[in-house]
Amino acid sequence: QVQLVESGGGLVQPGGSLRLSCAASGVTFSSYAMSWYRQAPGKERELVATISSTTGSTNYTNYADSVKGRFTISRDNAKNTMYLQMTSLKPEDTAVYYCKGIRVRPLSVYWGQGTQVTVSS
Repeated sequence: QVQLVESGGGLVQPGGSLRLSCAASGVTFSSYAMSWYRQAPGKERELVATISSTTGSTNYTNYADSVKGRFTISRDNAKNTMYLQMTSLKPEDTAVYYCKGIRVRPLSVYWGQGTQVTVSS
C-alpha cells in the first residue's frame, strides 16, 4: 500500500521557520519526482517546489517565484523522505501543504493528506 505522510506543520510567527517532511512507503522512492503544493482557504492548489527523481540523467529543483530564496526542497532516499525547509515565513504562506510523488514510466501519481501551516502573530 502506497502512503505519503506529511508532518512538521504548525503555528509560527512571521519571520520564523518550519521544516516539513513527507515520508513515503510502498514505492521505489528514488524513481519519483517529488513536489510540495499548498492550498490556502478559498484559493486553488498551487505548486511550491519540485525535486527530480534520482534515477534520471538530470537532477533539478524548481521553485515558485513566491518562495524562491526562502524555501529549500530536498530529499533523503535512504529514509524515503522529502523535506521542505521554510524560512522567513510570511502570513501569505499560510496554507495546507501537500506532498506529491510522480513517476512517468509507468505513470503513477500519489498525494499525501496535507499538513497545516499557519503564519500569524
